[in-house]
Amino acid sequence: MNNLNIERIEWTRLTGTRPRKAGCNSRLGEHGTQVRPGIARITADNGATGFGWSPLTKEQAESLLGFKLSRMFDPEHGVDKRFRVLEYPLWDLVGQLTGKPVYALLGGKPDNDEVFRVPCYDTSLYIDDLHLKDDGEAAALIASEALEGVARGHKAFKIKVGRGAMHMPLEKGTARDVCVIRAVREAVGGDATILIDANNGYNLSVTKRVLGGTADANVYWMEEAFHEDPKFYANLREWLDAEGLETRIADGEGDASPNLVNWAREGLIDIIQYDIFSPGFTHWLQLGPQLDEWEIGSAPHHYGGHYGNYAAAHLAAKVRRFEFVEWDEASTPGLDASDYEISDGHVKVPGTPGFGLRLDEDVFAKSVATDGFVISR
Repeated sequence: MNNLNIERIEWTRLTGTRPRKAGCNSRLGEHGTQVRPGIARITADNGATGFGWSPLTKEQAESLLGFKLSRMFDPEHGVDKRFRVLEYPLWDLVGQLTGKPVYALLGGKPDNDEVFRVPCYDTSLYIDDLHLKDDGEAAALIASEALEGVARGHKAFKIKVGRGAMHMPLEKGTARDVCVIRAVREAVGGDATILIDANNGYNLSVTKRVLGGTADANVYWMEEAFHEDPKFYANLREWLDAEGLETRIADGEGDASPNLVNWAREGLIDIIQYDIFSPGFTHWLQLGPQLDEWEIGSAPHHYGGHYGNYAAAHLAAKVRRFEFVEWDEASTPGLDASDYEISDGHVKVPGTPGFGLRLDEDVFAKSVATDGFVISR
C-alpha cells in the first residue's frame, strides 16, 4: 500500500432528492428537495479505487495527481492536511485495500460480532408551517412530519425553531415554537429524544422562555440558541441548573468559533457540533477523543451533503461520547447506500470495506462527462 500512487481522479456533483421539501430555518428560506453532494473517485496505479464527498476543483486535482498514498495517508493520524480535500476518497481507498470498513480501521467493532450501530436523529423537521395561521394546525403539521420519521425507524427528532427571528412577529413566533415542540413530544411519545435548533435566532431571554415553556417535553439539547457568547452561556447554564432542567447546550455549526472547545472545558457547553466536512473527518478523529477526556459530547453537524449521513456514523468508532448522526434523509441516483439501515433509532453500518457505499458506474460516468472532470497520468 505504501508504494501506490494516485493515477486518476474523477469528480462530479450528483443530484438527489429528499422525501419532502425542507422548509425554512430561523434565518434562511426554504431549503428545498435537492441535495447535491460533490463526489470524487481516486484510482491507484494497482487499479484500486476509493470515492467519497469532496469539494475538489480541477486545479486542485491536477496538483494532487501522482502522490504516493503513504504521503497522503497515515494509519495513525489519518489524512495529511494538504490532501484533506480528498480525505473521504482516501479513507475509502484504504478500506478497499485492507478489506475493512472505516470504523474497523479506527478500532471499532460490533459487540458480539453484531452489526455496528450508531444513534441517529431525524433532522427533517424544518419550519414548514408559515402558510398556516393557526398555531394548532401548524403544530399538527410538524408533528405529522415527525411521525414520518418514526415510520422510517427514528427515535430522535431535531426541530427547527426561531420563527420569531425573521418569519413571524417575535411574540407569535415564539409561542408557535412552544406549541410545535409540545406537539412533537406528544406525537412521538415520552421515550423519544427531542432536540431543538434555533440557528442563532433566539436571544437569551427567548431561549429561557421556550425551554421553560416546554419543560415537560424534556428537550435533550438546545442547539445554536444565539451567536456564540460565553456570558450568555454562563447565564443560561446557571438558569438551567436553578430550574432543574437537564437540557444540554450544543453549538458549533454556524460560526464554529474555536473558543467553543475552551468554553466547553469551562462547563458552558455540553456538546460540540463542528461540521463533518469542514473541518472534516480527520480533524474530528483528533478532536473527539480530546472531548471524551473532558466528558464533552460530540455531534458533528451535517446537512445538505447526503454523504455525511454515512461518513459520520464511522466516526463513532473513535469517539466514546459520540451523541448522534444527523440524518438528512435523501436518495441520490448513482450513490448506493442500500447496505445502511435505520432501525430503533440507530444506523446499522455495513461491515463492507471503506464507507460501505457503492457507485452506479453508468450514472457516475455520465455525470462526470456532463458536469465534472477527469484528471489522469
